Amino acid sequence: MFYYLTVLILSVFLTVFYMFKWHKSYNTYITIIFILVPITNIGYLLSSMCETLDGAMIANRIMYLGGCFLSYFILNSIFDLCELKVSRWLRAALFAFNAILYTFVFTAGNGSLFYKTVSFSMVDGVPVFEKTYGPIHTVFILSIILYCVGSFVAIIYTGIKNKKVSNTMLRLLFIPQLTCLICYLVNKRFGFDVELVPAGYTIALFVYLLISDRLRLYDIEEIAASAMIKGTGTGVILFDNSLRYIGSNRTAKDFFPPLITQEVDSPLSDKTLSGNLASWIETHDKNHALPITYNTGNGDDRKYYRININRLRRGIHKDGWQVTIVDETKHRKYISLLNNYNSDLKEEVRDKTKHIVEMHNNLILSMATMVESRDNSTGGHIRRTSEGVRILIDELRKDKNYDLSDEFCADIIKAAPMHDLGKIAVDDAVLRKPGIFDAKEFAMMKTHAAEGAKIVHEILKVTDDESFKVIAENVAHYHHERWDGSGYPEGLAGEAIPFEARVMAIADVYDALVSKRVYKDSMSFEEADRIIMEGMGRHFDPGLKACYEAARPHLEEYYSTIDR
Repeated sequence: MFYYLTVLILSVFLTVFYMFKWHKSYNTYITIIFILVPITNIGYLLSSMCETLDGAMIANRIMYLGGCFLSYFILNSIFDLCELKVSRWLRAALFAFNAILYTFVFTAGNGSLFYKTVSFSMVDGVPVFEKTYGPIHTVFILSIILYCVGSFVAIIYTGIKNKKVSNTMLRLLFIPQLTCLICYLVNKRFGFDVELVPAGYTIALFVYLLISDRLRLYDIEEIAASAMIKGTGTGVILFDNSLRYIGSNRTAKDFFPPLITQEVDSPLSDKTLSGNLASWIETHDKNHALPITYNTGNGDDRKYYRININRLRRGIHKDGWQVTIVDETKHRKYISLLNNYNSDLKEEVRDKTKHIVEMHNNLILSMATMVESRDNSTGGHIRRTSEGVRILIDELRKDKNYDLSDEFCADIIKAAPMHDLGKIAVDDAVLRKPGIFDAKEFAMMKTHAAEGAKIVHEILKVTDDESFKVIAENVAHYHHERWDGSGYPEGLAGEAIPFEARVMAIADVYDALVSKRVYKDSMSFEEADRIIMEGMGRHFDPGLKACYEAARPHLEEYYSTIDR
């Protein structure tokens, strides 16, 4: 009994620890496993304490709750963590199958399907529950074996086919099923006085704690979004359509302390803040979501905030308002220093301004990378196409037919990572589809060009660099246009297509050809070159043919050195 009690206490401790650390990125099936294992271990403890056949039967039913369902939930957690798509109908059918198996556990003692016979006795004060197995129990054993085999096959297949799944995670996923299987087989082979399976379950919980901890590490979208908000000191306040308070982050509470005591689902109790909110929303409607400047305090304590108002949307439905607040006090002081201090101080301010620009550019690149992480088929596309644009621009600089300014060349290279930002508006089911799109899906995917232009416009609408804003919008909007007018989204032709978008198109298509995607293998450089050259005058600007030919050796040299 001491052994079973110890195992139960350990499993309960691990489950409580898991609940304490629980995070929304944790897998649902793993959470269920943490609940089931202590319950199952209670059954094993009761089996060591029972004194009657009825007590032994109750303990047996609790033990089989884990026996019938744990392998099912372990298999489903492996499918999820290996990013394998499994039909909901198949998951439901397997669950129903296990539920039916479990109902036969209750027939023990009243029929011969699960156990043919059962008996109970006390031997030297130790309860002995003896049974002979029926045909349904054989089905139960076969199901456990099939779940184990399915788990191992899924892990091995993922290790071979999907390099985006961590090898460390895959190695950890082997342990729970393997541990439980070994414990079961060792008991069957050597017939120990105690069952090793509950210890195997508890070891599995410890491994799942390690797996769950790594899941938070791999939640790239949340980490990136959190880093972007925290790094810029951004406050966020949410309201419903009736301007009732929904919630806010810690930064917003620091900006506006009355939010600390504000009740959820109630109008703002602070009249000043409530009046400001109404004024901000009215200004938003009049000025088409332009930023609002809000000041508090006086003298050295004066604070400057930039307020952005946006609609909370769920599809086409407007669910409320999002108020975003950025503390611009330091930025304003930098401007004041530029106007009032000597040249040495101005130089210092210019250095700090450069840092702000670099941070802005890094945020843009982080957003582009976050969008790309949703796309199953284009890993590394941003980095590769950006380098492709740089190589093409280097050759254009040498061409006497083009008189490109240093500013233009720098801007188009800087804008290249933003060309696919519109994919953030594409549904996950389409964006992450592991295959070729059908006509409807392709039509949805094509919307990313126009959506990208809108997003870039919103990101850069307050920038002072007007030329960069125009170039970045054009690159996002028109990089899928074709020279002969057969492209999208506007069907522009010839020189009506902005020059920067024509350059981006070559780099974009070249990368798509020579890189591996989920629906195709990478092409050889010769095959890709043939397609690009055939596209001159139809897909691409024929005037860029010489530039591409000069850049081709450099493109091949670059792509030969990277993982694609």
